[in-house]
Amino acid sequence: MNLNGKSNEYDVIIIGGGITGAGTARDCSLRGMRVLLLERFDFAAGATGRNHGLLHSGARYAVTDKESASECIKENMILRKIARHCVEENNGLFISLPEDDINFQSKFVESCHEAGIDAQIIDPAEARRIEPSVNPNLIGAVKVPDGSVDPFRLTLANIIDAKAHGAQILVYHEVTALIKEQGRVIGVAVWDHKKKESTNYYAPLTINAGGIWGHNIAKMAGIEVGMYPAKGSLLIFGHRVNNVVLNRCRKPADADILVPGDTICLIGTTSSHVGFDEVDDMRVTSEEVDLLLREGEKLAPALATTRILRAYAGVRPLVAADNDPTGRNISRGIVLLDHETRDGVPGFATITGGKLMTYRLMAEKATDLACAKLGIDKPCTTMNEPLPGSRNEEPESTDKKHATSPIRRSTIGRHGDLAARISTDNEVDNSLVCECEDVSVGEVKYALKELDVHNMEDLRHRTRVGMGTCQGELCACRAAGLLSEAHNCAHQAKADLARFLNERWKGMYPVAWGEALREGEYTQWVYKGLCGMNKMEEK
Repeated sequence: MNLNGKSNEYDVIIIGGGITGAGTARDCSLRGMRVLLLERFDFAAGATGRNHGLLHSGARYAVTDKESASECIKENMILRKIARHCVEENNGLFISLPEDDINFQSKFVESCHEAGIDAQIIDPAEARRIEPSVNPNLIGAVKVPDGSVDPFRLTLANIIDAKAHGAQILVYHEVTALIKEQGRVIGVAVWDHKKKESTNYYAPLTINAGGIWGHNIAKMAGIEVGMYPAKGSLLIFGHRVNNVVLNRCRKPADADILVPGDTICLIGTTSSHVGFDEVDDMRVTSEEVDLLLREGEKLAPALATTRILRAYAGVRPLVAADNDPTGRNISRGIVLLDHETRDGVPGFATITGGKLMTYRLMAEKATDLACAKLGIDKPCTTMNEPLPGSRNEEPESTDKKHATSPIRRSTIGRHGDLAARISTDNEVDNSLVCECEDVSVGEVKYALKELDVHNMEDLRHRTRVGMGTCQGELCACRAAGLLSEAHNCAHQAKADLARFLNERWKGMYPVAWGEALREGEYTQWVYKGLCGMNKMEEK
C-alpha cells in the first residue's frame, strides 16, 4: 500500500534506530510496505548499544518471569540461525557460591525446563574444567545455552536488509512533532541535524520505537506511557577472562553476569531508577564501580587483577502497568500499545519493553499490527530469513576458519559474508588502522562508502575502531585521516576527533587509576603535546 508515490509519503514511519526500530523496518519492508525509519543520532545509540550483549537463554528469568524466559529461548535459537555472524555460541554457567542457597538450584532447573530451556546440573569440578576462570569455591553449577551477541552488528544487519527491500533510513533526523489531523496522527515533523532544515513526512501509521525516549514521543500525541527509566551500569575489561558466560544461580541481582565478547569481557549490570532529565547523559558513579568489581570478583577472581578499560551505562525502556505507576511490578516483557484502541488516537502505536534478545519478536508484533491497520495480508518471514552477513553467498571467500590472515579472520567475524565486499587488493587496503581490533584501511573504506558512517562514533559502531585496549590512543588519528579524505574536510575531521577522544575519556574517567590512568595521560600527551589538539581547542 503506497500513498501516491510521493517522496515524503510512506505506508509506515518508524521512530527510533535501535534494534527494535531496525527490526521493525526490516519486517515491514519484507512485507511490502513503504517504510521510513528516523533516528536522531546513529543506529544503536541508546539502550541497544549500552547493554552486556548477552544472548539470553532465558534462564535468568525462568523463576521470576516465565513468559519472558520462554520468549528468550525461542529467539535465542532463531538468532543462532539467522544472525550467525553476530553470535558467539559460548554457552553459559549459573554457579552457586557458598553464600548462596543451593536449594534454589533445583527450583531454577525445574523452571528452566518448564520454559523450554535445556538446563543441566553439572559437577563443580566439571564447571571448573569448562571455565577455568570460574570461582574455584563454587558449590554448584548449571549449564545453559547462553551466548554473546554483538548489538551493533545485529542492528546494522537489519538496517542493511531493510534498505535492500526499499526502506528509507535517515539518521541524525530528529522528530520534533507529530502531525495530527482531526485527532489522527498523519505524519511527523523532522529536524535534519546535518542540513539544519525541517521536513514533514506523512504515513497512515507511525510506530514509536524510541526506547526510553518513546515517553516524550508519546507525549507529542498527548499520550502518557508509564515508562520507568532503569539505569544499568557495566565495566569492560581489557581482555577475555572467561570464554563461557558466567551467571549467579539466584534471583536476578546486581553485577551477576560476566559476558565474553570479541576481545574483551564485561560485568553487569546495576539497576536503579533515574529521572527522565538524566537519560541523555548517563554517568557511572564510583559506588557502582565498587559494586560491579566486588560482585564480579565473586564470579571470576581474576577480575581483581585485570585491567578495566572503561565504564558505561544505559537506560532500560521498562513500562509499568497502567494501574502500577510506582513500577514495583515491572516485567521485562514486550509491550505493544495500539493508541487507537487504548487512547483514541488513530495512526499511532508504541512498541517498547522487551530486551535485545526479543527484538525480532517485538518487530513481528509491531508489523502484524501495521498489516492489520493497512489491510496487508502477508506473513512474517524474519524467523527463517538469514540476515545479510549470515547468508554464505560466497563461502569460499568468507570461511573464517580457513582464512590465513588474522586481519581477514577479524573482518569476517565482524561482517560475515559481507566481508567479501571489503578490498584486500593492495598493500594500503590491507594495512592496519586499529591494531587492537585488527581493523584495516579497506574495512574503514567499506564502512565509509556503504554503512552510513558520518563521524568517528559511527565508525566505531561499524568496525570496533577505538574499542580495544588502547581506547583509540593509536588508531583514532589514523581513522580521522581517512574520514578527512572521504569527506574532504580536515577541519571537520579534527573537530570530530576531539569529540571522539572526549567521549572515550568519559568512559575511562570512572576507572582512571593504575594502568588505565597512565594510558589516559599518555593519550593526552600524544594528542595535545604531539598533535597540538589543545591549540585547536583554544581557537
